[in-house]
Amino acid sequence: MSTASTAGTVTAPRPVLADLVPGTLARDAVLVVAAVLLTAASAQLIVPLPFSPVPISGQTFAVLLTAAALGPVRGVLAQGLYVLLGMAGLPFYAGGESGWQAATGATGGYLVGFVVAAAVVGAFARRGLDRSPAGTLAAFVIGSLVIYAFGVPWLAQVVGVSLGEALGLGLVPFLVGDALKALLAAGLLPAAWRLVRR
Repeated sequence: MSTASTAGTVTAPRPVLADLVPGTLARDAVLVVAAVLLTAASAQLIVPLPFSPVPISGQTFAVLLTAAALGPVRGVLAQGLYVLLGMAGLPFYAGGESGWQAATGATGGYLVGFVVAAAVVGAFARRGLDRSPAGTLAAFVIGSLVIYAFGVPWLAQVVGVSLGEALGLGLVPFLVGDALKALLAAGLLPAAWRLVRR
């Protein structure tokens, strides 16, 4: 469905997976809380790296997956709430970390990136990119880059290293895992759409 404008054709927003669940405000609240809890649970699946303050975790996969399922508004609310609850003392961050020091420490930029990436990936889902493997893959790659765009410079500043060194600590070790997560999402999300269309 599209509507014409003076600038050309504008594509109307499409439903995301969460829109297919009956309900309105109560549904949205439950889905946002569920996304927070999924992100928190995924953050506990970690592989510490002896040379980096940033562990490998399932966190980014949960962030991007829930953003695609919820859309931009609910996705941002979920990740914003996740960050705030962890800052308030709930053991939601990677490895059960919490509090102001954890939120503003070496990995704090990644937390900010989660919120921004949720908006970006959610917006892509609103445009239907999550309905095809190629579109989902592109959305996840861009979402991951957004997270790194906040996380790596923040890491460099807090740890006191150059941006190049920070890339070696906070980006390069995660590229293979991120590629696997993106490929997994490229299979899961389009498959979910095929199921709901039956």
